[in-house]
Amino acid sequence: MKSIRSILLIALLQAVSVTSVFAADELAQIKSAGVFKVGTEGTYAPFTYHDESGKLTGFDVDIASAIAQRLGVKPEFVEGKWDGLIAGLDVNRYDAVINEVSVTDARKAKYDFSTPYITTRAVLIVRTDNTTIKTFDDLKGKKSANTLTSNFGKIAKDHGADVVGVQGFNESIDLLTSGRVDATINDSLSFLDFKKHKPDAQVKIVATDSSSDADQSAVLLRKGDPALVAAIDKALADIKADGTYAKISEKYFGKDVSQ
Repeated sequence: MKSIRSILLIALLQAVSVTSVFAADELAQIKSAGVFKVGTEGTYAPFTYHDESGKLTGFDVDIASAIAQRLGVKPEFVEGKWDGLIAGLDVNRYDAVINEVSVTDARKAKYDFSTPYITTRAVLIVRTDNTTIKTFDDLKGKKSANTLTSNFGKIAKDHGADVVGVQGFNESIDLLTSGRVDATINDSLSFLDFKKHKPDAQVKIVATDSSSDADQSAVLLRKGDPALVAAIDKALADIKADGTYAKISEKYFGKDVSQ
């Protein structure tokens, strides 16, 4: 029995050793293959989606392509539904997930992240002709359109708003512009994307939530290869330094969203 256990232990240690070597050599393998495989949804505009011609495009797609170029390889996108996207990283379907993945403590315990490349906050949105709501405290007794379980809905409730439940950003804006609610608290990037496509929409941001931490997104990677993390961090730094990031950001949001 003892010898069998010893054999099993040796086999396990060998397997762990092989896995560690594989992880540590991931950057070298990417360069050897000439391809940086990226997991992404392809259905989440403006970050990753298909344009009218069917081509995969979006802010994250352009960022991933720029990273691949700086690594000296070509990008290859593997699309999948959000529910299984991160799990695909665990089974080596791709080298990274670039899909506005928020940096959280729970994820950092299992995965590595690059330096954040998107920063967003909750903003208070009202109609352009509204002159009574100027701060979050002005929401007391007013109607705010929000998804009921979201952090945005919680912020509205905390400020005394009567929260009207919706399914997402577009429905919130529809209720707001039609006068059925007084405001909505939502993601600043969603608002920028909306105004990019509908610049004449009669809505405006009157306040930004600074009471909670900004939400930051980064490239999600398997743990174990600091060289790959460093290479992606350098690529992100380079595309910000040479103006590439600003051009991509302006293209999709009309402003720099890195800060």
